[in-house]
Amino acid sequence: MTSVKSQEEPSSIIGTSDHSSFVASGATNEVWSKFDDMNLKTNLLRGIFSFGWERPSAIQQRAIVPFVRGGDIIAQAQSGTGKTGAFSIGTLERVDFSSPCSSGRGGGGAGYNCQALILSPTRELALQTHTVVSALGDYLSERDSNFCALLVGGSRVDMDVKKLMSGRVVIAVGTPGRVNDLIGRGALQTSCLKTLVLDEADEMLSQGFSEQVYEMFKFLPKDIQVALFSATLPPDVLQLSEKFLRDPTEILVKKETLTLEGIKQFYIAVEEEFKLETLVDLYDSVSIAQSVIFCNTRRKVDWLAREMNEKQFTVSFIHSDMPKFEREKIMQQFRSGSSRVLITTDLLARGIDVHSVSIVINFDVGTNKDTYLHRIGRGGRYGKKGIAINFVTTRDVPALKELESFYDTQIDELPMDFATHLD
Repeated sequence: MTSVKSQEEPSSIIGTSDHSSFVASGATNEVWSKFDDMNLKTNLLRGIFSFGWERPSAIQQRAIVPFVRGGDIIAQAQSGTGKTGAFSIGTLERVDFSSPCSSGRGGGGAGYNCQALILSPTRELALQTHTVVSALGDYLSERDSNFCALLVGGSRVDMDVKKLMSGRVVIAVGTPGRVNDLIGRGALQTSCLKTLVLDEADEMLSQGFSEQVYEMFKFLPKDIQVALFSATLPPDVLQLSEKFLRDPTEILVKKETLTLEGIKQFYIAVEEEFKLETLVDLYDSVSIAQSVIFCNTRRKVDWLAREMNEKQFTVSFIHSDMPKFEREKIMQQFRSGSSRVLITTDLLARGIDVHSVSIVINFDVGTNKDTYLHRIGRGGRYGKKGIAINFVTTRDVPALKELESFYDTQIDELPMDFATHLD
């Protein structure tokens, strides 16, 4: 396994020592400080600059070039540091827009065939990735927006089949259930696939998705490039990935460096019956641009949203029991800024990118150490300042101490002047 280390931060990017088989065997130390130096297609660079990206982030500096070379890759970096851009750019550079694949059946052999597949655990994350890929690849595709297909549950299967059979789809972004269904129907041909990306890889290889992912591998070419991206990659997931990765380039961050520099973490000691009152006091005391509030259950989300609205605090809420069109509408409102406070479950803990979120509130302390990192990563995106506030009951104290120990961090009591930590 090849390990890519940071030249600027030599101790933070390593071959993990949590599992013996993943100890680094060597370092390439390649860091590319400009997109122009990566030898990318001219029209891809046009798309990157048109999207507003001037310089690559740290993970993009280290991951794009190894990705483009075609080998397997494991990439782990903090939330909000540009992982989606890294694998989107790498994927767009890898695929060939100029000639169709002769192995597939799409469009009767007259058009393109799907060459890359990007899988996400939720529809919201898949939609976000689809938006990024479509924008970055705009000039490569000669303004044909159909080159990237979104394949998620909640939409009509026959429309997805029609997209794929047109032969115009070069990259597919989707969720495992719908993608497996389309492969089974013969609509998504896999013989031309060059690249498979598993976004939020630890979630994709967890108990909920692993069976679907393994089923998919039965239909993929033996030499397909596999790329795993996530903010957290526990040792058991790394061990599991040995089954289908071939000598991957590894970009891993020590768990103690994962908590974001720009996010200050605090707690408020409060018992369950006073959480709502405390939340209201918090919003009364400071002006907040946008914030996300996490609860552990869908029922708690519904209750809290109802209570806040009754108290004249305009909030929106989202969870997995809601219809697809309603979830998409709420996310669109939140991204546009017309909705300022979003209450949710861990559905949005991973990957959702809203730059103006400044405060993340864990109304309930999460039940999973890795999920905590994803939750607080919704704030302080791309180096901006942010605050994470944990509502901690007596029962939650052991969990809070465990988080501090696991991430080698300190979570202090919320000070009166906490707003000074915001941009």
